[in-house]
Amino acid sequence: MQGKKTYQEKLFNNFRLSDRVPKDNFYRRLKSAISLDFLYSLTKGFYGSSGQKSIDPVVFFKLCLVGYLENIISDRKLVDHCSMRLDILFFLDYDIDDELPWHSTISRTRQLFPEQVFEEVFTKVFELCVSKGMVSGHTQAIDSAPVKANASMDSLELKVPEEELESHLRRVRHISAMDKEQPFRKSKVDKSDQGQRSITANEQELKAITTRNKRWSKDQDQRPGAGNKGSKYTSNSAFLSLRSSEARQSYRS
Repeated sequence: MQGKKTYQEKLFNNFRLSDRVPKDNFYRRLKSAISLDFLYSLTKGFYGSSGQKSIDPVVFFKLCLVGYLENIISDRKLVDHCSMRLDILFFLDYDIDDELPWHSTISRTRQLFPEQVFEEVFTKVFELCVSKGMVSGHTQAIDSAPVKANASMDSLELKVPEEELESHLRRVRHISAMDKEQPFRKSKVDKSDQGQRSITANEQELKAITTRNKRWSKDQDQRPGAGNKGSKYTSNSAFLSLRSSEARQSYRS
């Protein structure tokens, strides 16, 4: 007899996150292997004595660590990724119904610490993971073939980040700075006065503006993919994607 699964959300659930994360899970083992309580005293001087409570510094640096281990440089994507992973929630000491920090909160907290201090503290956290044998500090290769680290059969494979720590932190700073910028929004109501709405430029200035607009339009006609003789060539043989060998150029006709 054919079965059919139907889903209906329960009003009450008997759910324990610790029961759903396997004993040999990497983040569960990492949580029991390291203690980051030293971060409270190490970062205390960067917080004020009044106002709303900020994100827990241990949670913050754990999120940064997860971002490095999972090769995620965007705080937005990091929060989305963590919210979907039970083992990472358990590592962060969050339950399934606890709301994770906003991505903007993570970005602002990163800016709270001077760049040098942040890198020193994060490097110390990462080195602690390496010293416990949970994370590989670098990847070794012989004749372009990856080589696994020596380990006993009883232990799990090391977590090997995809890029060097310095490179990851540099890219994170760049993306974090972009996330802080607020998008430009046009006002729905024109609040300018009558004088601001009238044209005050003389004929020579108007001609200069027209010339610049024509030059810009010509440059657009020569962009890759434009259907004009002067457009730049768009042969896929002349370009190479660094992310995927199967990637091809596309453009609007």
